[in-house]
Amino acid sequence: MGSRGVSDAGYKHIPIIAGGRKPKELPEFNWVNTVLGNVKTSLNGAYHAFDFSKYAHRYLAAIAYRLNRRFILKTLPERLLIAAVNTETRPAAWLCLAEDSY
Repeated sequence: MGSRGVSDAGYKHIPIIAGGRKPKELPEFNWVNTVLGNVKTSLNGAYHAFDFSKYAHRYLAAIAYRLNRRFILKTLPERLLIAAVNTETRPAAWLCLAEDSY
């Protein structure tokens, strides 16, 4: 494979030159603006009363989970319930191990 990863993968790469325009003025960036807006709204609305710096990795993991499963949202509650039921009970000390690793 060469150094042109996108082209070598069989996709067409079309560079977009903004030329002083803002991304919101370019329809090609509409989905990026939508995703960023949803993430910011989600963080601001859901976690405004919590210590963000302490739990940022958890909040971002939750957003990544939802984002990665956004095309099958209908089954999200069911899959989350199945994961919760199949997970063993854990003591608080075990749960805090994840906090200590950051």
